[in-house]
Amino acid sequence: MKSEVESQKSERIETERLILRRPVAADAPAIYERYAADPEATRYLAWPRHRSIDDTRGFLSFSDHEWQRAAAGPYLIVSRDDGRVLGGTGLTFETPARASTGYVISRDSWGRGYATEALVAMAGLARQLGVIRLYALCHASHRASARVLEKGGFTLEGCLRAHSAFPNLDAGALQDVLLYAAILR
Repeated sequence: MKSEVESQKSERIETERLILRRPVAADAPAIYERYAADPEATRYLAWPRHRSIDDTRGFLSFSDHEWQRAAAGPYLIVSRDDGRVLGGTGLTFETPARASTGYVISRDSWGRGYATEALVAMAGLARQLGVIRLYALCHASHRASARVLEKGGFTLEGCLRAHSAFPNLDAGALQDVLLYAAILR
C-alpha cells in the first residue's frame, strides 16, 4: 500500500504547450546541452553551471533524493510539440505548507511564455499538495525573471539584502534578491 505522500505524487503534468515531468538518468545529455552548461541560461541561478556531464548526473541524483523525501521535486520542462527539453522547474518543500519554486529556460526558448506557464503549473500542483505559501527568489537585477513571477500571480514582498550567492555571477559574493510569494489558500 502506498503512503499518502507517494499516492499524491504527480511525476507528470501537462499544460497547453508543455509537459512537466520528473527527470530520469537518460535525460542527462539533454539537460546538460540545453541549459545546464549554458553560461547565459544559468547566469542568475543559485547553482553553478555544469562543467561536465558528471555534474548533470549529480543533479539527477539530487533530484531522485528530493522525489524520495517529498511529494514532488525537480521537473523537466518539455515541449508537447516535439519533446524537446526547454528547461527545468520544480518544488522544494521546507514544510508541508511552505515550498519554494524556480525555473531555468534554454536560451532559444526565452520570451515565449514557457517559464510563466511552468510557474503557474507549479503553483497549481503546490495548491493541490496542500502548500499554503509558495515563494521564489530572483536576483534583484534580473527583471525578466521578476516579470515572470508577476505574470504568474506572485507578489513582491521585498528585497533581501546580501542574501544569496550566485556562483555564475560572482562566486562567493552575497547578492540582493527579490522575494516573491503566492498564498495558495
